[in-house]
Amino acid sequence: MTDIELKRKSIEYRMALLKYIKLANAGHTGGSLSCVDILNVLYNRVLNVTPDNFADPLRDRYVQSKGHSVEALYVVLADKGFFPISDLETLCQFQSPYVGHPTRKIKGIEQNTGALGHGLAFSAGVALAGKKDQADYRVFTLLGDGELAEGSNWESMLTAAHYGLDNLTAIVDRNKLQISGSTEDVCALENLAAKFEAFGWVVRSADGHDLPALGDILNSTPFEPGKPSVVIANTTKGKGVSFMENVTKWHHGVPSDEQYEQAMTELQARLMEVDA
Repeated sequence: MTDIELKRKSIEYRMALLKYIKLANAGHTGGSLSCVDILNVLYNRVLNVTPDNFADPLRDRYVQSKGHSVEALYVVLADKGFFPISDLETLCQFQSPYVGHPTRKIKGIEQNTGALGHGLAFSAGVALAGKKDQADYRVFTLLGDGELAEGSNWESMLTAAHYGLDNLTAIVDRNKLQISGSTEDVCALENLAAKFEAFGWVVRSADGHDLPALGDILNSTPFEPGKPSVVIANTTKGKGVSFMENVTKWHHGVPSDEQYEQAMTELQARLMEVDA
């Protein structure tokens, strides 16, 4: 996939996730918009996982620890053919498997997540199993920055470093906002890179919306043999929709009819710029 095609995908994914959040009348809008570029790069440039090989024990694994931003994951998995995009018309409806957090009832999803702080522990376990089996699959997990207040993450970081899990890569969606405000006001994280390094990880920082650069960084893992890798992806909450960007209240929220039309108009204009 070319850089232009990748850029187009990100805009289309944003339009799709907003559509299904609007239909469902529920969704974690801001965080889905901040992480969708990361998912785009993972599934279109990095991961060895497809609907055809999803049962293969040697496939790469992706775990979305920040499970509340599941709308971004759903639209990417649908685009890759794991299930029909029309399934998402049932999002958050009674008896639909497409609920507000990832569930293994959906093809393409490795693990139920949403209880924050669990995804990294699970991913470390899967990576350790790969080491013991001498398998060459890789494990990627996406963490929210607000999620890092959960102590289980830091236990998992110690464990991953102790076992030398260089087949494990964590990505932090560093949009600096969580449900109750700025991460630095709620439970300060900085210097985040130094913290990961102190726990034995190799750190790289990136613009979380620079698609080619993200692809290069994620394809260069492990950053150092014998150590787990982490990418601190600096992102913007609500990225791509002007009135949602860097606004705390859009952590969870459904746009009004007028807001939805404005958002889609803005995104359509960006599509036209890409195609020009």
